[in-house]
Amino acid sequence: MFIDEVIVEVTGGKGGNGMSSFRREKYVEYGGPWGGNGGHGGSVIFVGDEGMHTLSQLHYNRHIKAPNGVNGKSKGMHGANAENRYVRVPLGTIIYNEDKSHLIGEVTHHNQEVIVARGGKGGRGNIAFATHRNPAPKFAENGDKGEQFKACVELKVLADVGLIGYPSVGKSTLISVVSNAKPKVAAYPFTTLTPNLGMAILDDDSFVLADLPGLVEDAHQGHGLGIRFLKHIERCRVFVHVVDLTHPDPYDDYLKIRHELEMYDEKLLKRPEVVVANKIDMPETAEKLAALEEKIPQVIGISALNQTNLKTLLYAIKDILDETPAIAEKAIDSVYTFDEKPPFILTKDEDGYMLTGDKLRVLFDRINFLNEDAVKRFARQLRSLGVDRALRDAGAKNGDRVKIFEYEFEFIE
Repeated sequence: MFIDEVIVEVTGGKGGNGMSSFRREKYVEYGGPWGGNGGHGGSVIFVGDEGMHTLSQLHYNRHIKAPNGVNGKSKGMHGANAENRYVRVPLGTIIYNEDKSHLIGEVTHHNQEVIVARGGKGGRGNIAFATHRNPAPKFAENGDKGEQFKACVELKVLADVGLIGYPSVGKSTLISVVSNAKPKVAAYPFTTLTPNLGMAILDDDSFVLADLPGLVEDAHQGHGLGIRFLKHIERCRVFVHVVDLTHPDPYDDYLKIRHELEMYDEKLLKRPEVVVANKIDMPETAEKLAALEEKIPQVIGISALNQTNLKTLLYAIKDILDETPAIAEKAIDSVYTFDEKPPFILTKDEDGYMLTGDKLRVLFDRINFLNEDAVKRFARQLRSLGVDRALRDAGAKNGDRVKIFEYEFEFIE
């Protein structure tokens, strides 16, 4: 079953909680804090696998979660970091967020790793908070939550050469005789419903061909197999445009397929191409081939069924590939940038004030609200963020309700 797009929910592991404990040996004076840090949560990582050609394994596994980190322990022992969750995907896999507004990464090489959802950082134990002013802190941090979101995973077949053309022009027969591919071949349209990859070996070199499902007029609008398979053409360095000499007007077929490529992405018209006129073994095709050669600079006449002129075609493809650079990969910004979002967002409604924000959420989740010292530390953190000043500027008075995510507090002057 060929699947080239799927929505999955990915969840990085939660970091382990830090521990609050103290040394209590009989002969250790002023033992002090002894709680260790929690371990980091595991990350969800996609790994390229050149032996895979479909996203079917993700289709049946829509929820991917990495394990959580281990909590910190006494005697200053750190909790163990969780193992990462590795998911093997075919080459050409692209990972976006759900609405495709942000590119997370793409897998183009065997064993290449792309971190999709990062695990949370482990919380610090009370050893980490010991200072000369507070040598015996009684609180520790909770571990951070891992990233969790829905990802759109899309596959675009990676191949050097893409076979394009109308249905039943002989693309499947051609790839079956020049490579190790074994596609379904039959005398009816749309026999090929999924892209087929094959390795063509020529002397001491080789290249990968993709038999792409037949295009029809208005395919860019969803007709026939539609836009679903047009995207697989984007990654091919060279197009082999196959036309059928038994059709009434092979040149018109050629122009219509070129128009579909232009409507999908006009940059595709600039890709190098080899025009192949198939079925020269059929009667009354010589004149059509001659007419085609007058309108198109270079046409190679072949018979895929009788394996005529195939060596000439393969050498022509190889010569063009030697001069054609690889398709540039999409740029992925791997440089850290400053987050310009405010540390908190203050809103007001009829019930009081509400505080939200990404940075505030991180600080909030790290606090154990059952521990009085931890709550006091959280209050100091709010003050350092400027929350108290912002509430006063907004008109907050003593006793007003202030809601921070799931908890409610009273504003005290």
